Amino acid sequence: MDYSNVNQLAEAVFPYAVETRRHFHAHPELSNQEFETTRYILQELENMGIPCVTPAPTGVIAVLSGRKPGKTLGIRADIDALPIQELNEVPYCSQNPGVMHACGHDAHTAALLATARVLRDLEFPGTVKLIFQPAEEYFPSGALAMMSGGDLDGCDAIIGAHVFSHLPVGSFCVEPGGKMAASASVNIRVKGKGGHGGMPHQAVDATVAAAAILLNLQTLSSRELDVHNPAVITIGTLQAGTAKNIIAEDAFMTGTLRYFDNGLLPQLEASIRRLAGHTAAAFRAEAEVEIVPGLPAVVNDPSLSQLAVKAVQGIGGSLLSVKPSAGVDDFAYYAQKAPCLYAQIGAGHDASFPHHNPRFDLDERCLKQAVAWFTAFALDFLETDAPSAL
Repeated sequence: MDYSNVNQLAEAVFPYAVETRRHFHAHPELSNQEFETTRYILQELENMGIPCVTPAPTGVIAVLSGRKPGKTLGIRADIDALPIQELNEVPYCSQNPGVMHACGHDAHTAALLATARVLRDLEFPGTVKLIFQPAEEYFPSGALAMMSGGDLDGCDAIIGAHVFSHLPVGSFCVEPGGKMAASASVNIRVKGKGGHGGMPHQAVDATVAAAAILLNLQTLSSRELDVHNPAVITIGTLQAGTAKNIIAEDAFMTGTLRYFDNGLLPQLEASIRRLAGHTAAAFRAEAEVEIVPGLPAVVNDPSLSQLAVKAVQGIGGSLLSVKPSAGVDDFAYYAQKAPCLYAQIGAGHDASFPHHNPRFDLDERCLKQAVAWFTAFALDFLETDAPSAL
């Protein structure tokens, strides 16, 4: 492949990518409310002459057919914004009060539209499906909505990318293995017996039992798990009691689990139930535990990772090794359809204002990098005779 030509094509659509990204940034919409965003994407794709389907009320899948039959590659970008009031003073500042693209989804969407412009004019075998996905920031997942109608059936691989403001522009992380954590919600209700604060012997203090459970849960990671297969449990809320001189009859806590091995959840659930139940019993109380599975882990396919490295090197990008993040991304669900690869792309702007911060922004040169990498990977993948050849 002539990678220099790919870079030239990415350079040519760079002004369009910047203009489009700034439009999305100025007009952000929350998860499952991306109606204007969806209309804008559809209009742009119609102007390019690219057919589309809409599997859900918001979100789009565009279909680019090559010169002859072949493999099918999906490329995903998320389109939703966050409930944050933007504090940046820029010409493209959010015009929707209390809503902001504070995670770079505007860049993802713009880069994929610019990639559509590039691929539309190239010859390649097979098919590329461009997935403009809603509701990444919301559970249940927008990825499931995109998959629900069968429009992604038959994909041989699906790739996605996320810009990261703490990584320098021009850098990529496409390593194999776990990249983003799996998650589950933890709900624990402790049942005791209410009573007078001055007469604890007549009561069963749910608050004390809950506090002991909270502390004992912290030993799960340090004493029960292999250090090479880690997990973390965080109890984020604890509610108990109604007055200072009343021993609480009930306490309720909620938390989150994060882990990188999708097979680890049964062990974690069994440990939490045992720790909570036995600790509560030590205080004459009872514990009811509910574990609600969330998103699976994002795990990069090793063969796709090799191809991604080739594409990064071909366009002149630099490769970084980045530790797996305990954040989550519903891109993980696409692995139910096909092997997946999730790239982290440097968008270094100001690391003191990280993702989900009201002053978050990015270096727009990352758009050019994303377009070049999407294009290079797609052409390399589709020109490969069969998935097994990777």
